[in-house]
Amino acid sequence: MEDNVHIWHFSRIGGVNRVSLETGNDLVQLGQLDQKLWTALSCPVHGLEIDAKTLELIDSDKDNRIRVPEILEATRWLTSLIKNPDDILKGSAVLPLSAINDETDEGKNLLASARQILINIGKADATEISVDDTSDTVRIFAETIFNGDGIITEEASDDEAIRQTIRNIIACTGSVTDRNGKEGISMEQIEMFYRNCEDYAQWYGQYEADPEKIAPFGESTAGAYTAFLAVKSKIDDYFLRCRLAQYDTDSTAILNTPSTQYDSISTKDLNSCMDDIATFPLAKIETNGTLSLVRSINPAWEKALDDFRQLVVVPVCGHFETLTEEDMETISRKFDDYKNWQNDKCGTAVESLGIATIHETLAGNTKETLCALIEQDKALETASDNILLVEQLVRYYRDLYLLLKNYVTFHDFYSPGAEAIFQVGKLYIDQRCCDLCLRVNDMGKHNSFAGLSGICLLYCSCYSKTLNEKMTIVAALTDGDFKNISVGRNAIFYDKKGNDWDATIIKVIDHPISIRQAFWLPYRRVSQFISSQIEKFASSKDKEVHSATTTHIETTAKKADQGIVENIHNPNTTPATLATPTPVAVQQPFDIGKFVGIFAAISLAIGAIGSAIATLLTGFFSLAVWKMPLAIFGFFLAFSGPSMILTWLKLRRRNLAPLLDANGWAINAQANINIAFGHTLTHLAKLPPNAKLNTIDPFARKKNPLWLILALIIIALGVAAYLAWHSGLLKTWGII
Repeated sequence: MEDNVHIWHFSRIGGVNRVSLETGNDLVQLGQLDQKLWTALSCPVHGLEIDAKTLELIDSDKDNRIRVPEILEATRWLTSLIKNPDDILKGSAVLPLSAINDETDEGKNLLASARQILINIGKADATEISVDDTSDTVRIFAETIFNGDGIITEEASDDEAIRQTIRNIIACTGSVTDRNGKEGISMEQIEMFYRNCEDYAQWYGQYEADPEKIAPFGESTAGAYTAFLAVKSKIDDYFLRCRLAQYDTDSTAILNTPSTQYDSISTKDLNSCMDDIATFPLAKIETNGTLSLVRSINPAWEKALDDFRQLVVVPVCGHFETLTEEDMETISRKFDDYKNWQNDKCGTAVESLGIATIHETLAGNTKETLCALIEQDKALETASDNILLVEQLVRYYRDLYLLLKNYVTFHDFYSPGAEAIFQVGKLYIDQRCCDLCLRVNDMGKHNSFAGLSGICLLYCSCYSKTLNEKMTIVAALTDGDFKNISVGRNAIFYDKKGNDWDATIIKVIDHPISIRQAFWLPYRRVSQFISSQIEKFASSKDKEVHSATTTHIETTAKKADQGIVENIHNPNTTPATLATPTPVAVQQPFDIGKFVGIFAAISLAIGAIGSAIATLLTGFFSLAVWKMPLAIFGFFLAFSGPSMILTWLKLRRRNLAPLLDANGWAINAQANINIAFGHTLTHLAKLPPNAKLNTIDPFARKKNPLWLILALIIIALGVAAYLAWHSGLLKTWGII
């Protein structure tokens, strides 16, 4: 054997040879272990009882699955940074700084970063670091100005002009959060801001080149254009109606507001009907095609039309009381250049700053200064990333070995007192506790895979009022019996954090639970059969009695009704006639032969049964005393044996793998649950040690001493019969 070949140790667990990860060197050499010997090849990132943040760090391709190459890379990286890989097996929540391997460049950098973290959070003298110390990045970078994330805040410069520019950029383009928790800007925001400034300045330059052309109304052009747009469509509608009225004078009444529209609002508060009134024509339709701007205006449009008159009509047309269609066309042409200029507007994100500030921003060198600050921040990217890698190192140091024990091998699942990372809590129901409970993420997959497990399963819907959350779990029932389990029963589920959940069974997968259950199963079936037959017989007799009684009553009632009717139709009928009894049918003579046959048949049946019992007793009493218990045992074995053997075979085939596959795992080996292991996964109720039990139950069913006396007499007769047979008296008396 070559010296560089690692010697692995295996253990037979759950019917499979599983590798034992017992030393740090086992972790170092994990890449040499054949994947065919791994218990799992993939597991989900979420839904396990292990810190999901650690699994997210291991999941390098972010597909929400942890695969073998990712496990190997995480193990290689961790073992290269820890001086003594055996320390990883401790699974400690704190990492001693002295355990970090500072003989490599990466180790030196991480050690320096770890010390910097402790300094930043006020633990400069600490000799160890924990996940809590590294997980709050805002706390770690709170006092830093440059931290390698490519984001700068106001504090990055002492120049007030630069600070104001940063505030302007945040106001116009938004912000991003720096590692120190403050709002800042990145290169993306800077480029966007200055591009908008340049676009807006170029657009505004058209106005500055020819302001009279672009803004014919001077500084009030924007307000005038707004007033123009507010009424343009309504005025155009008015003039079009006027032209239609000129075309056909008979249409004038129709083009004005129909009376039906007035009827619909006449009974309402007109102040609440302004939207309806606004749909009426702007003014009364006239064939002369002139719109009065001061009289007979639709009340809903008076204010808008007055603004239009003052801001637009008067400056353009001079007159202010009327408006023609030609005037409206002149006004529209007046706004053409302004409208085109507005349509070309760009860089609106910075418009709120004002053109003066925009020109000032573009004239200076603030952009170059901001870019230089970004580069200064990025120069610390490696050091800052190392600080983040310290968190990864501490998490791997705490959690990776736990993952390996539940991934490469199911060590925790098969270890007494330990629980696997896929076990989410305990379910209490029917005086038992089920330890094997899994979260159900996809009920459809479980419907397909659950039956393959061979395990008796209880699917429960759980709700926590404290957490205001719902989830579905599946619990394995591996000991006890099944007689009190049914859909709809309530239970209590406790998760790993101690939170209690209300649980209700929503589905049951019925599989054998225990040998004890299988032993009594035939007797229960016989008992249920006899009980059902007795119930059927009693029910049929009850129906017969009820039917006979009701039939007799109905017949009597009909005869009484018939007699009354006949008396009404035959008034000459005398009371004596009515009282004459109905002739009774002649009773058949007693057939002695028939009943003799019945009694003979009954006697034969009783004799056959008695003969069979006598034969059994004779055979039993003919045995030697030491053989009698064996005969009794043989009887029970013949009756219960097949059921017990079949159950034993099924219990040995119980396999957890299908359930884990349904939860997103890729299980590479069987995860058998044999009979002995099953007893450890479901705990039945039992009295605590040294408990005292008062067996006097005041509500117990009262015992009838007559049955006890009868039982004693039967036992005594049996003993006497045995002694008489054994001494030969039965032959002497001629009984046998």
